[in-house]
Amino acid sequence: MIDHLALNVSDLEASRAFYTRALEPLGIGVVLERPGSCGLGEEGKPYFFIHARGEPSTSVHVAFTAADRPAVDAFHRAALEAGGTDNGGPGVREQYHPTYYGAFVLDPDGNNIEAVCHTPEQ
Repeated sequence: MIDHLALNVSDLEASRAFYTRALEPLGIGVVLERPGSCGLGEEGKPYFFIHARGEPSTSVHVAFTAADRPAVDAFHRAALEAGGTDNGGPGVREQYHPTYYGAFVLDPDGNNIEAVCHTPEQ
């Protein structure tokens, strides 16, 4: 299990705005702010950090768990509305397993961000 993850970003404010809006449908929000960084998570525990380092990380893929398929759809919409770039719309990805339902967007630095639900459609 992962305790936390951090990304370097080129523009902290743009990335904060993107992630705040994109992750809201998943119940994830800003829970910690410090000069040069922002921690997002749930129930007061940050587990996804973004740090202003001037240079983004490269070739990063982050997948967030979604409670259900509508949350994946809402994530994708919110991320696009927040300025993300579509990198694979919501849908079943049977190559992973029969009930893998995910959506992918590129964040402002080009990181591949995903929301995924593993349960069957209800």
